[in-house]
Amino acid sequence: MYTPEKERIVSLDMMRGFAILGIFLVNMLSFHSPLLYLDPFSWWESYLDKGTYIFIDVFAQGSFYPLFSLLFGYGLVLLYERTIKREQAFLPIATRRLLALLFIGMLHAFFIWHGDILITYAIFGFLFLLFRKLSGTAMIITGALFWIIPNLLLTLLFVVALLLSPVGELSMYEPELARQSVEIYQQGSYFSIFQQRFEDWYAVNNLANGVFMLFSIFPFFLIGGGAAKLKWMEKVTELKKPFFISLLIFLTVGLFLKLSPYIFDKNIVNEYIQDSFGGPMLAFSFALVIALWAEKSNRFPKIFAPVGKMSMSNYLLQSIVSTILFYSYGFGLYDQISAFWGTALVVLIYILQIVWSSFWLKNHYYGPVEWLWRSITYLRWPDWKKE
Repeated sequence: MYTPEKERIVSLDMMRGFAILGIFLVNMLSFHSPLLYLDPFSWWESYLDKGTYIFIDVFAQGSFYPLFSLLFGYGLVLLYERTIKREQAFLPIATRRLLALLFIGMLHAFFIWHGDILITYAIFGFLFLLFRKLSGTAMIITGALFWIIPNLLLTLLFVVALLLSPVGELSMYEPELARQSVEIYQQGSYFSIFQQRFEDWYAVNNLANGVFMLFSIFPFFLIGGGAAKLKWMEKVTELKKPFFISLLIFLTVGLFLKLSPYIFDKNIVNEYIQDSFGGPMLAFSFALVIALWAEKSNRFPKIFAPVGKMSMSNYLLQSIVSTILFYSYGFGLYDQISAFWGTALVVLIYILQIVWSSFWLKNHYYGPVEWLWRSITYLRWPDWKKE
């Protein structure tokens, strides 16, 4: 019998599982509070909450979506190479896979939670197909240029804006919209929540922000895809020295940039550099740490692998559980929990996800959503339960 595990690279599942934890840490702030519209240092008054927010801002915000983007690009290239190896038509398979992802993302964004990333991944996934025949090196260079050049230009634009405008005029905070979000998510009807959810989704996913999203997500599809073509995760032993040197560089520079708003001045320029450059450098660091650690066969990081193997199921489950806890059609705890206790809740739920994922994968090849996604991709029912 065909066993799917034989083709999996365990370190990639470990990275996915770790990324799901980091994404949850960031998302939780928006699950329980109107983070889109508020100043976190005014909204949360205790030092414990402010310290929690700073920890998430430095170590998680802007780092885990790039990490997951690297993995998404890596996975698309693996799909491409395995499809060609099996003498199957790649484009129809990839199209079905991305359309299914788009549909799942739309259900998630409009009926569960506004902070969905799957729609964006599906759209950029189609763009990635245009680059699929590049060599690994060319793909990495193209991705690096897509990342560095536009973000440098945007940084210069923000510098000019900061010089020409008073700091207050550049604020993105909208207290009235924050109060509206609290009222609707905490006490509103499902229909009013649906409307608010769409407004919140559009506030992030409009055409103007599309440019920022293109240069903050798509380049890492290409870099991850190039790494897959060069078989980096399969050659960790022979690449150990350059990986370790790269880790030291990315970690040092990345942490400095992530801390820059707190070291210098918290303004639009430093905050943009923090996320657009510091965040991805930490993402590279996380990937390298896990790759090097996994190569030593240590057990601890492998606890992330079951969650990573069921990453989409776990990502959606986090949204379902959180919105039931915080929205009015569930327990209505929106704005009733602090940054610290929200983070503690993330740890608790994630531990339960590790237990659930490990138990599920003892009896199944795939998570439930992954199985459905694979079924649509290949137009057949794959083996699900293990004998």
